Amino acid sequence: MKINKYPSVKKVSDEERIGMVKEIFSTITGRYDFLNHFLSMRRDVAWRRFSVQKMVFPKTKNFLDIACGTGDLSIGASLEHDKVSVTGVDFVYPMLQIAKEKAEKKNLSDRINFLQGNALSLPFCENSFDVTAMAFGIRNIPQKDRALREMLRVTVSGGQIMILEMTFIQNRFFKMLYYIYLNFLLPLLAKIFSKNAAAYYYLADSIMNFPTPEEFAVIMRENGISNVKICPLTFGITCLYIGEKL
Repeated sequence: MKINKYPSVKKVSDEERIGMVKEIFSTITGRYDFLNHFLSMRRDVAWRRFSVQKMVFPKTKNFLDIACGTGDLSIGASLEHDKVSVTGVDFVYPMLQIAKEKAEKKNLSDRINFLQGNALSLPFCENSFDVTAMAFGIRNIPQKDRALREMLRVTVSGGQIMILEMTFIQNRFFKMLYYIYLNFLLPLLAKIFSKNAAAYYYLADSIMNFPTPEEFAVIMRENGISNVKICPLTFGITCLYIGEKL
């Protein structure tokens, strides 16, 4: 069966890309968690756990999870830091519904508040959160500069800005293997389990067109985020970027 692919992220306007992202994540919600775990061989669980363990909450004891999806990072932060209040924000409502259900099952509803909102215009005051994070979301936002500045705005002085994101491996040997996996094996597997296999062609395209770790760290610094550190995970498939608001 032929799969109608989404256009490359290099060939669409910002508005068209936002519409694509909203459609994609609204149509894969039911199998989203299963496919994330399956296609990453559950490394996504380890990546989030590593991120949560790096979080520090010295002032407000508040954590903001932007583009929270089905809530795995929010839930992980709540379980690891039991004194922290968590807010998860996403602009795709079906994702938030699943996140709320997952939090209820773990008896965390009183500590996690999920809201529908836009990463480019967060409904929070300045200096509201000790840690502001985004896991696998910045890649889908065309206006990355604006999103990073919003993260900085709502973070307290001395607080952390954290980005967990997939990237395209630069090592020559692994690069070819990863290219084959992203463009052939991943969509084939997604076709078996997902009603919208084209979404996973978009995933591959968005990863390959995301800045290198060094380039993205520069983007963070250019938007006022200080002391940016890059933590490569699983051969560099994913990186955790940790910055600070001075």
